[in-house]
Amino acid sequence: MKKHFTITFTLYVIFITLSFAGNIDSPAPPTDPASAMYKLEDVYNRFDTGAAGSKRTGAFTEPSVAPSSTGRTLDEIMNKAPYSDNTNGAIESDVRAGKTFWGLTTQKWGLQTGKAWNPAPVEKTGQTTSYASADDGAAQKGVTWANPRFTDNGNGTVTDNNTGLIWLKNISCFGAMTWGQGVSSCNNLFSGSCGLTDGSQAGDWRLPNIKELESLIDYGRTNPALPNGHPFIGVQSDKYWTSTTG
Repeated sequence: MKKHFTITFTLYVIFITLSFAGNIDSPAPPTDPASAMYKLEDVYNRFDTGAAGSKRTGAFTEPSVAPSSTGRTLDEIMNKAPYSDNTNGAIESDVRAGKTFWGLTTQKWGLQTGKAWNPAPVEKTGQTTSYASADDGAAQKGVTWANPRFTDNGNGTVTDNNTGLIWLKNISCFGAMTWGQGVSSCNNLFSGSCGLTDGSQAGDWRLPNIKELESLIDYGRTNPALPNGHPFIGVQSDKYWTSTTG
């Protein structure tokens, strides 16, 4: 009876081990290109940088040199793998609708698609001095400005880190002109003119609408009414056209 129990237990352990190990055999004969499998280095790089990895395209060939020590260990791979985070891990309602992300919560693990609304946030006005009770200088409500507010791209353009809009650095490049001339000049702007070296072509630029132009204003400053430290050049104390009509 004791012998029978021992044999049965041994077979049971072997069965469980094989079940959890999975099939690690090549998916095809060595002479078949379909026998190719990803290397541990590919798995490591996928976790580390998102690299796609690659498989050999031909039949298996015997290595011409001995194995090197550059391979990754299972511990190294595991250390690169994401782990659950139910405190700061994003869920579908945290991410803009249609945008994919990797869920880290135990309830929503793996590749997910965001479902959050995308309301346009209202920014702070920049006014910090209060002239009356509960005015914008006192309340200072709205989304905090990006820091730094602007990025000089070094190619004749400036990125507003609040809105993501890209502006011409040399504001007075065209000089004074009519509205129609302004619309046409912006549409025909290209790299090589107005200090641009960004590779842009005619048709890539446009005259901003009134809301976009207003988004640059710092209501706490004058002459010019732009945030402190802005990188624009040629700013004039004058009127500026927008594409908004009516």
